[in-house]
Amino acid sequence: MWCRAALATTDSDPVSFAVLGQNATFRASAFDTSFNPTSTPPPFFQVVDNRFLDILGHNPSFHEIASNPNLPFANEAPVYVPALDELFFSSFSSPGNASVNNKVNRVRMSEVEEALKASKGSTVNVTVTPLDLPETVLSTNGGSGPFRGSLLFVGNGLGPLPPAVTLVNPRQPHNVTVLLNNFFGRQFNSIDDVKIHPKSGKIFFTDVQYGFSLGIRPAPLMPNQVYRFDPDTGEVRMVADGFVRPNGIAFTNDGKTAYISDTGSLQSPMRTSDFQTQPATIYAFDVDSVSQRFVNRRILAFTDAGIPDGLQVDMSGNVYAGTGDGVQVWNADGTLLGKFFVGTRTANMAFAGFGRLVILSQTKLFLARINAGNVNLEG
Repeated sequence: MWCRAALATTDSDPVSFAVLGQNATFRASAFDTSFNPTSTPPPFFQVVDNRFLDILGHNPSFHEIASNPNLPFANEAPVYVPALDELFFSSFSSPGNASVNNKVNRVRMSEVEEALKASKGSTVNVTVTPLDLPETVLSTNGGSGPFRGSLLFVGNGLGPLPPAVTLVNPRQPHNVTVLLNNFFGRQFNSIDDVKIHPKSGKIFFTDVQYGFSLGIRPAPLMPNQVYRFDPDTGEVRMVADGFVRPNGIAFTNDGKTAYISDTGSLQSPMRTSDFQTQPATIYAFDVDSVSQRFVNRRILAFTDAGIPDGLQVDMSGNVYAGTGDGVQVWNADGTLLGKFFVGTRTANMAFAGFGRLVILSQTKLFLARINAGNVNLEG
């Protein structure tokens, strides 16, 4: 079943493409082509399981809300601040250039709503405002919160300067507090993504060597793994390992289940063809009630498009991942429910309040108006 924004829903049984005919063209790469059997022009809602219709609601819509074809301004670290009705996010880091920091940008959702109302169409181009931040916020790649009223960011680091966990005031002058920048005197590799545990309030983050792969960080000194940080005591501990490239992280609303994406099939953002036999997989874990270590590892899903990058969980427990063709959604048992299909790499997404899913697709921002919202992300 497929639903195009502003058009009627049409049926397409997944059985219809379970077997491809003799003249079919098979995909040689999960990165170079997307699976779009109806050749519907994006953006559109791709409904694989009828339960996706509950997520979409009765009157879903899909809008391009910002665009700059010459600049990958919308990459990672989306954080929505309800008190301001603003969404913050980071641009792509410059490969091979350890002297140039990326940008943290902002859009006002009220401006988005006003522009869409005035245009009466599906495409607008609202103002994207870069923040003037100090160099202590380096190559921002992950974000969550608000945490104690501030934006919670993690970054790759830049050159010899270490990756860090930072707090940024969403209001001017955007004061910055560095919470953590080492593991007992050793630099992390490149901190990639972050979430706050919904019950304990502790900070969990993934650390992976993508900064080295991008040419903006030295060679890694530690394994690629997942950490827990207590901002009150300063304690930091490793809670999960055994990954090729740990990337996205998310928790269920009760905090009992954690999800980590392993994006080993993208070992370097600059090379996508050599590692397709490596993971592009989301794993689920139980969170130990005492130590908060991640235990009982199991597979949730393997994506068909690129990698499962940033992760979010909605209030019904469905798992959203930025992938090579947009945002894919699975339920808790690993059934693919559907896709927010944009036809290009999407690193992350965030709910900007209930019913508004903002999708970061490098040179474009999209807004999907649906019938879902995220679990508690604040600390």
